[in-house]
Amino acid sequence: MLLWLLIFVALLCGFMFTKTTKGIPKSWFEWKTEFRYQYVGIVGLIHDAQYASRDRVALYKQPDRIAVITGGNRGIGLRIVEKLLACDMTVIMGVRDPSSAETAVGGIVDLSQTKGKLICEQLDVGDMKSVRAFAQKISQKYPKVDLLLNNAGIMFAPFKLTADDYESHFAINYLGHFMLTHLLLPKLRAAGQAGRNARIVNVSSCVNLIGRINYKDLNGLKNYYPGTAYSQSKLAQILFTRHLQTVLDAEKAHVQVNVVHPGIVDTDLFEHSATTAVPFFKKMFFKTPERGARTVVFAAIDPSIEGQGGTYLSNGGKGPFHADAKQPAKCEKLFEHSCSLLKIKQYGNGEYPL
Repeated sequence: MLLWLLIFVALLCGFMFTKTTKGIPKSWFEWKTEFRYQYVGIVGLIHDAQYASRDRVALYKQPDRIAVITGGNRGIGLRIVEKLLACDMTVIMGVRDPSSAETAVGGIVDLSQTKGKLICEQLDVGDMKSVRAFAQKISQKYPKVDLLLNNAGIMFAPFKLTADDYESHFAINYLGHFMLTHLLLPKLRAAGQAGRNARIVNVSSCVNLIGRINYKDLNGLKNYYPGTAYSQSKLAQILFTRHLQTVLDAEKAHVQVNVVHPGIVDTDLFEHSATTAVPFFKKMFFKTPERGARTVVFAAIDPSIEGQGGTYLSNGGKGPFHADAKQPAKCEKLFEHSCSLLKIKQYGNGEYPL
């Protein structure tokens, strides 16, 4: 009896300290969401451990390539930038505070010695005007973009609408990157060539598996819960990736787009979750940001996946993803709906809708 009691207490503590929010779920819908997150989280940790040996990326010199990354001043993004600079690339960071971003990178990379070039530009990916200004600046300064890494994101944040009246997870994690990719596609097409595709990498999450696109209430106005908003945005990234690759293949463009689950990583993204109360748990079981950056960079540069666009990658190889993403009609539906929301008439022509 005592043993069962101890097991129950351990499970209860595990649940309470790994919830997506610091508060207690208030409805069966919220409890169900938390249980689903617990399941996906455990599966994710097992996957990270099981495939740790293949979670590698080989860096090599590519001084002629230009990489654009959103975010990158902390967590996984910072380590992605470190690896791209080690490849001697020109790395353009789109961040809210360019000065602090450069300082953050300078804390782990000797910018006076690296042969890579770091450029920090202002970008709030959740604000479409900011996305437009950033894309225009890149398009005017550079004849091509070899790599676009849609990395910036938020997780489990309280409800907030952006300046464009979109729920913040949907806007920052997905819709802003949808727009940025549209605006920079002409530069990506210009960079790609036979046998050396330009690449787009969307940073998603294993929680796409429990996501659902709620077309009737994308903003979650009727029943907002942070975990639901986050998983919806991460599923959206995968549906987008899959359909965009279909579009690129149809036009025979030398551009490929892949989507990545970096693993369950100990970063500041968990600031709104209950895990902040047990930092030792994250240190023991979660990946470090450096490990989290590996598969993202693998998707961006590894020759072994050349021509394998539309693939969902996790721990240096293919991973399991949502069944909806295997249905072209559902991928196209979100793609067309996103174009409609943003008033994009011809996706990928680089024109900002009026």
